[in-house]
Amino acid sequence: MSGRAGTGDRGCRGEPGRGEPGWAEAGRWPELEAALAVVNRDVRATLTLPGREPLILMVVPDPDGFDGDQVYVAMADGRSHGNPVHSDDLEEGTEPEPEPGDAAAVLTVVAEAAQETLMELLWQVWPLCREHGTGMHPRPAGTSGEWYPGETAAVGPPVWWCRGGRAGDCHDASLIGELADTLPGKERRALRRKGRR
Repeated sequence: MSGRAGTGDRGCRGEPGRGEPGWAEAGRWPELEAALAVVNRDVRATLTLPGREPLILMVVPDPDGFDGDQVYVAMADGRSHGNPVHSDDLEEGTEPEPEPGDAAAVLTVVAEAAQETLMELLWQVWPLCREHGTGMHPRPAGTSGEWYPGETAAVGPPVWWCRGGRAGDCHDASLIGELADTLPGKERRALRRKGRR
């Protein structure tokens, strides 16, 4: 895996745009913020983070000043791992991946970035399929085991997808942001009570 393991080790609480990594300014990347809020619902429902703080967007300025700011999905302390979510492209409209306004693609990219950060920094698989006990991945709904990223036939909303067991019984486990609905009743009720506090 490529990326910026430990970006938080370099002064993560500085101000963006001043050569130091820092928290993303609220409202600067609304599409990324909205997608991260959805992913954080799944994190809150299925994982206890150190300090129980949600994931954040972290800005790391390009040291050479050519590529603009890079935005990463990070732990609350600023540590991240993996690729940036390319929000500078989203903001400027320069042939981004994903395209601005494509909420499903943005959600998928943010979910992948969150998954990579959590798995690498916590050393555990996330999220897990409750049925098979295996790791899941973001994909468009209704994709088969042979689906590959970039395939144009996939148009469903982003889901957490499970490869299934040895029988190859792959399935869509949940819409991204709705993992709480897959929890057993007792856990789901406890999560709702915790959310009301």
